[in-house]
Amino acid sequence: MQQKSVKKIVILGGGTAGWISASLLVKILGKVLDITLVESEDIGTIGVGEATIPPIQSLNAALGLQEEEFLRETMGTIKLGIQFEHWGDVGESYMHAFGTVGKDFPFCHFNHFWRRADQLGMSFNYWDFSLNYQASLQNKFSKLDRIEGVNLGGLTYAYHFDAGLYARFLRKYSESVGVKRIEGKVATVQQDPLTGDIQALLLQSGQRIEGDLFLDCSGLHSLLIDKTLNTGFEDWSHWLPADSAVAVPSAKTEPVVPYTRSIAHANGWQWRIPLQHRTGNGFVYSSKYCTDEEAKQLLLSNLDSQALAEPRLIKFRTGRRLQQWQRNVVSIGLASGFLEPLESTSIHLIQSAVLRLLKFFPHLGINDSDRAEYNRQSKIEFEQIRDFIILHYKLTRRQDSKFWRDCKQMAVPASLERKLQQFAQSGLVFREQDELFSEIAWQQVMLGQGLLPADHHPLVDALTEAQLQDMLQNLKVIFEKTTERLGSHQEFLARVAGTRH
Repeated sequence: MQQKSVKKIVILGGGTAGWISASLLVKILGKVLDITLVESEDIGTIGVGEATIPPIQSLNAALGLQEEEFLRETMGTIKLGIQFEHWGDVGESYMHAFGTVGKDFPFCHFNHFWRRADQLGMSFNYWDFSLNYQASLQNKFSKLDRIEGVNLGGLTYAYHFDAGLYARFLRKYSESVGVKRIEGKVATVQQDPLTGDIQALLLQSGQRIEGDLFLDCSGLHSLLIDKTLNTGFEDWSHWLPADSAVAVPSAKTEPVVPYTRSIAHANGWQWRIPLQHRTGNGFVYSSKYCTDEEAKQLLLSNLDSQALAEPRLIKFRTGRRLQQWQRNVVSIGLASGFLEPLESTSIHLIQSAVLRLLKFFPHLGINDSDRAEYNRQSKIEFEQIRDFIILHYKLTRRQDSKFWRDCKQMAVPASLERKLQQFAQSGLVFREQDELFSEIAWQQVMLGQGLLPADHHPLVDALTEAQLQDMLQNLKVIFEKTTERLGSHQEFLARVAGTRH
């Protein structure tokens, strides 16, 4: 039986997921596809994904977006990393800073040299050797790819932005190059009685929207992938018990810092995301340990500026669809699964899902092998990010609440347990193929939350104590001097986005 060629794409849902999907598809395949997006102004979006990670730069570049215009239109700011406060223990903090730490060595990472120095009693902080961290401390940012005169990396960065404004920005772009937007709510989903594929969306207005391939960007509602196709769900709440969040915007504060803050409390954690015009705030928690009203009051009492609205309650279940692509429906964004925004991966998962779809895009028709491989890769990506998020909870040393005691004592996936044991014994951590988070990212969380390796690589012992001391001192000075020469984050925003300072 001949497969039906895929020409008509229907995207259900706008927001960040819908408009990233539309913009990438029309940019790459707009000449051969008819793309329609259906959304309703009456249906709100969650919009907590205001912090991102560095791969978003490649997304914007692929779309031909200019950074200055992007920052102006989305009220964006620079993000150099995430500051984690009270996660290891109350009163402690560390940063998962983007970019490199120290200097690259053949056969072993810089953390082995730092660990040996630490064992010898040398008073170096691991983050003395992170340019991103040093710049964050001083609220500095300049475009810097490499440190001049030495073979060391510069600043690696992402963005904070208003997710609603970003979706509007991408909508304007998408419609200008051919995406058709239809306003309306879905009344009925029509399926082929023989295959079970989606044939059309019937809107409340009576309009019928036919398609060959449907993208479910309907958020946690998951109208197509779940409500219609009944695709199964793998629940991860036994590892990641948070099932609720309250979110509220507050007034802008000065200075606008170039990093996200993740502040752990007795029964969850609070995000603080600085934008040009306001601050994004939220509190993520488990309803098993904290009531919604307690969460709301905790968030409001821990804002650093005046609340601009009533806190919004969001309920979710952590996990993933067993099949992100089922029949002729591909789920993108929250419809495909949910991982709390601890490491700002929500928008990246949208981006990577659409890029994966472009690689596997059906030509003469959807085939089982491509769909299966798409789902296999999606599963691996979700699980790798899941492990990295669980890592933060598992490594806590807090004993001040049942929530943290339970997190510390829980059994973790075998894939994460293997990483923890290897790092604890030898200081080694290996990046799986195509894994999002680098070895340096894993090292920062492990060291930042107190997991110190028992051993180091023998290559370090090729240096005498004096040589090791000199090398680290020289590197520290290079990062200090480089940070001094950087401009301020406020000045950068004023220059490129017209922000006052």
